[in-house]
Amino acid sequence: MGVAEVPKRAATLAEADAPGQKEAVNRQFFVGLARGFGGALIFALPMLMTMEMWWLGFYLDRFRLALLLIVNLPLLVLLSHHAGFEETFEWREDLRDALIAYGIGILASAVVLTIFGIIRPTMPMDEIVGKIAIQSMPASIGALLGRTQLGGRKVEPQEGTKGETYASELFLMAIGALFLGLNVAPTEEMILISYKMTEWHAVLLILLSLLLMHGFVYAVEFKGESTLGPETPWWSAFLRFTLAGYAISILVCLYVLWTFGRTDEQAATQIVMSVIVLGFPASLGAAAARLIL
Repeated sequence: MGVAEVPKRAATLAEADAPGQKEAVNRQFFVGLARGFGGALIFALPMLMTMEMWWLGFYLDRFRLALLLIVNLPLLVLLSHHAGFEETFEWREDLRDALIAYGIGILASAVVLTIFGIIRPTMPMDEIVGKIAIQSMPASIGALLGRTQLGGRKVEPQEGTKGETYASELFLMAIGALFLGLNVAPTEEMILISYKMTEWHAVLLILLSLLLMHGFVYAVEFKGESTLGPETPWWSAFLRFTLAGYAISILVCLYVLWTFGRTDEQAATQIVMSVIVLGFPASLGAAAARLIL
C-alpha cells in the first residue's frame, strides 16, 4: 500500500465508523434521559404522595411559586456542572441539561399526579399548573441527580483543574439542604414539633445537628467521606464546612418556609423555632450531599 493511500483508508474507516459512533452517542443520551426520569420519580415520590404539597399547588401565592421556579433554573445549571446527563464543557451545555431536567421533572410530575387522580381535566387550569409546577422543582433536581446515582459515571474534572472548590462544596450542601428541606417543610408535623419544643430543646437540636453533620463527613466511615490532613486542626474544618454548611441550611430553611407561607403572621420566636426544626433534616441533607455528589 502506497503512502498516499494511508490517509484515504483512514478516512474511509472513519466514515464507516461514524454511524456507529453516532448511534452510541444517541443511546448514551437516551439512557441518561431514562435515568433522569427514574431519578425524578425516586427523589420526588415522597412529595408527590404528600397531601400538603397538593394543597400548596392550589393555594400557594403565585408570586412565591414563580420565584421558586425561577430560582430553580440557575440551581439546575450549577448542579449540571457537577452531575449532568453527560460531560459538559461550557455553560450553554449546562443550560441545555438544566432545561432537559426541568422538562423531565414536569413530565414525571404530571404523569404521576394524573395517575393518582390528583389532577383531572375538569380542574381549573391554574390549579393544574400550580400542582405540577411545585412538584417539578424536586423532580427536576432528582432528574439531574439520577444520572450520578442510578449507574451513571460521575464526570471527573478536566486535567489541570481542581476537582472541588470551597464554593462548589458549599453549593452542593445548599442543594442537599434544599432538597431534604422541601420534603419536610410542607408537613403539619414540622410546625407541631416547633410548638412543642422549648428553648432548651432548640439548643440541643442545634448541637445535635452540628454534631451529626460533622460526624457524617469526617468521623463516620461513610463512602466518599472527606478526610482531614494531619496538619489541619479539627476546628478549622468545623468552622469552614460544618458551621458554614449549617448556616447555609438555616438560610435555605428560612426561604423555603417563607415560600410555603409558614412565616406569615408568625411571631419571630416561632419562626426561629420552625427554622431550627426544619434545619435538622436540612443539615443532614447538606452533609449527605457532600458524600453523594
